[in-house]
Amino acid sequence: MTRKAKPARAIPGAGEGKRGPEGHLGYLVRQAHAAVRGAMEKALADLDVTPPQFAVLTMVVNYPGISGAELARLTFLTPQTINVIVRNLVRAELVGKSADAVHGRILRLHATARGEALLKRCRARVMELEGRLSGMLGRDEERVVRQWLAAVGEKLTEEG
Repeated sequence: MTRKAKPARAIPGAGEGKRGPEGHLGYLVRQAHAAVRGAMEKALADLDVTPPQFAVLTMVVNYPGISGAELARLTFLTPQTINVIVRNLVRAELVGKSADAVHGRILRLHATARGEALLKRCRARVMELEGRLSGMLGRDEERVVRQWLAAVGEKLTEEG
């Protein structure tokens, strides 16, 4: 006996059906993350910078002397990915490395003038995107969303 296949249901677009307000929170957070990352990729493409490179360069500029292990934790990237990104940023003369004064095996990272200049250009584009995001909310709503997202990160990290 042959079974008839059920006709495929149309997959809803972002913001529709289960991809909308009635969807699972975790999925909606991930969907939003994917949309933001895609918009960042588009905004940074002609500068030849990826969102992970932007994140790494941002942390190196903001935390001079940061180690690769610290970068991995702050950027939510694996140590292996950090190694590849840092190697490419060093090769492009955007980041420099120096041995830690106490623990010689730990490499401390710092941005070069060229890296800081590139980050400034990238940041201007990312701030435009940030403006588009915050423009979707009122001031009070934005404050609530920011507090909620920070609390989610803190609470779920604490719980392991």
